Amino acid sequence: MTVALALVTIGAGGLGAVIRYLLSLGFARVSDAEHFPWAVLVVNVVGSAIGGIVLGMAQHDAVSADLQLILLTGLCGGITTFSTFSVETIQLVAADRWRAAALSVAANLVLGLGACALGYLLAS
Repeated sequence: MTVALALVTIGAGGLGAVIRYLLSLGFARVSDAEHFPWAVLVVNVVGSAIGGIVLGMAQHDAVSADLQLILLTGLCGGITTFSTFSVETIQLVAADRWRAAALSVAANLVLGLGACALGYLLAS
């Protein structure tokens, strides 16, 4: 890996983090995060869809290994957030919101994997 590739990957990660932050601000205005962590679900599903598309394109050599690194590790790594998902799940459990916690876990897994698979199939 070259220094330039590392810097571009870092930049893509920063861009992904800014996108995630802006989406979370938008969701904070329209929903009550104490009821359900919609912003985290959306960023995880969007990032998973992008990841699936990149992988599908890589199957046909439409995406170089370098671009794959930039998009998957950088951009998708910056957009998606397992740590916030984990923290918000524990916060829901601590507030005795077991149903919302279970729904969030199931939705992130099913919709995230589904979005990734759909993106992969569409791009393949």
